[in-house]
Amino acid sequence: MKGYIQVYTGNGKGKTTAAFGLALRAAGAGMKVFIAQFVKGQEYSELTAVRKFLPSVTITQYGLDCFIVNTPTQADIDIARKGLEEISAVISSGEYDLVILDEANIAVYYNLFTVAELIDVLKRKPQSLEIVITGRYACPEILEMADLVTEMKEVKHYYTQGVQARKGIEC
Repeated sequence: MKGYIQVYTGNGKGKTTAAFGLALRAAGAGMKVFIAQFVKGQEYSELTAVRKFLPSVTITQYGLDCFIVNTPTQADIDIARKGLEEISAVISSGEYDLVILDEANIAVYYNLFTVAELIDVLKRKPQSLEIVITGRYACPEILEMADLVTEMKEVKHYYTQGVQARKGIEC
C-alpha cells in the first residue's frame, strides 16, 4: 500500500483530534503508529486514552511546556531538534505504518527547526509510510509536498468568550 503525506492546518480546532482519530483507525486495522508531539509537554486526556487502550501506538513529546504565549527558550529549541532527529530515525526505520508529527508546523513557525530540515526528514519516508503533519501556519513548501491538505477554519469559538480548555473536550 502506498503511503501519503497529509497536512492538517488552519486556525480552527480539531487538527490534533483528527490526527488522533486516524491513529485510532490505523491501530484498529492492526497498524503500528508513532505520534511525535512537538511543542507540547503537558499531559492531555488523549495521551491517557491512547496509552490505556492502544498499545500499538507510541507517543513521544518533544516539548517542555506551552511557550506559545511566550518566546521559545533554548531548551524548547533543543528538545524540538532532538525530536526531529529521533523522528528521522523512526521514519527511516520502516517499523511504523503511520507517523504523526503533531504541531510540526508550529515548530517550524517558531524556528525550533527549519522547513528545509523538516522536508529533509520527510524525503526519507519509505513508500508505504503514511505521515500526518499538524499545526497552524503550514509553510507553502510543506503544502506543496503534501498529497492531502485539510484546513480547519475557525468560524466561531467559545474561547473568545473566555471559556478555558475543558478536560476531556480540549485537553
